[in-house]
Amino acid sequence: MIVSVNGEPKELTPGSTVADLLAELDIRVKHVAVERNKEVVPRAEHAATQLAEGDNLEVVTLVGGG
Repeated sequence: MIVSVNGEPKELTPGSTVADLLAELDIRVKHVAVERNKEVVPRAEHAATQLAEGDNLEVVTLVGGG
């Protein structure tokens, strides 16, 4: 299936979850915010949130500093 990640098409296995996507992108869960179809997906729901063909995702890594 094809989803959009930060405006770029990404092919995923059907049934993939937000957690699967983050693992494939090699992103650490503690430092990321994920929006699926303009709704934030809480970190506690990443493993249970299945993605669907055509989903639009925004993945933002959080950086601290001063």
